Amino acid sequence: MIAIIDYGVGNIKAFANIFKKLDLEVKIAKCTDDLNGADKLVLPGVGHFDYAMQRFTDSGMLETANKMVKEDKIPVVGICVGMQMLAKTSDEGSLPGLGWLDATVKKFDASKLHQSTRLPHMGWNDIMPVKSNPLLINLENDARFYFLHSFYFSCNNEEDTIAKSNYGIEFTSAVNHQNIYGVQFHPEKSHHFGIQLLKNFANL
Repeated sequence: MIAIIDYGVGNIKAFANIFKKLDLEVKIAKCTDDLNGADKLVLPGVGHFDYAMQRFTDSGMLETANKMVKEDKIPVVGICVGMQMLAKTSDEGSLPGLGWLDATVKKFDASKLHQSTRLPHMGWNDIMPVKSNPLLINLENDARFYFLHSFYFSCNNEEDTIAKSNYGIEFTSAVNHQNIYGVQFHPEKSHHFGIQLLKNFANL
């Protein structure tokens, strides 16, 4: 059963609808009890880093989710700000991240961007897999996803990067370390590419 962690931030229903269309058992988790029995976790997120971290803390689910991920090794995927929360710190705020990955979150240098609208990075962009990974099955060629962010994920361990994208600079757009996955883009807004990625996650 896939549990989508609903702490008040993210496109919860969109994820649930995709998993249901894939005929997969899914639950929207709004409290610790709702996480019971889950063998996969989805951590969505939009907006400001500190706001998302505070909402997750206030939800009462953080401690249980931390145990499930760190001790029980249940697969989790962080989406957009949910991915950034996997890091230790973010330039966007002062609160600590989850620290599930050895990484920091940094702001794009607008001086290196040549687009007329510089930030946020918004719209469709390619991902470039840098290694084979089960999350990216059937997405190795010409996969495009919808992005909306002004900060990017910077891995301290390059081995954790599984895909990159380019927006003025080359940045990490998907990560994996053991049972922990993250994507900077929004698969729930990325049509068949996003559906394939969520299907891949369900099949881990």
